[in-house]
Amino acid sequence: MISNTIDDIKNFLSENSIKPSIQRVKIYQFLLNNKIHPTADEIYKRLNSELITLSKTTVYNTLHLFVDKGVVQPIHIEGNEVRYDADFSQHTHFKCNDCGMLYDLHLNLNIQGILELKKFEVKDIQVLISGICDKCVSGNPIN
Repeated sequence: MISNTIDDIKNFLSENSIKPSIQRVKIYQFLLNNKIHPTADEIYKRLNSELITLSKTTVYNTLHLFVDKGVVQPIHIEGNEVRYDADFSQHTHFKCNDCGMLYDLHLNLNIQGILELKKFEVKDIQVLISGICDKCVSGNPIN
């Protein structure tokens, strides 16, 4: 996992053929520091007061570039909702149907035993589990 310092992020982006502009560095740093699996709009809302020149278009374009370069993965949720994750460790997600939070779950996804997949080249696995999180069940939702 990459460190969240500005210099380390600049180096990481450069190593991945991404020009490390201040907007790109801050967006990547936000993803590293906030494991909330944000949407592009959430990233914009959280960073626009810090980066006065930041636009929604810049956030969307940066996220698309990050995905194309393989430094961020999109998480496709129900219909057209897309969230972003800089964590490439093997994990899946749980979405709370009440508060909307997305949580990391570390499951052992052994796809080697799935006979039907032997003839395919698997590039990505996304598993989404949904229900009610423990905070909402106990009456203490995050939102």
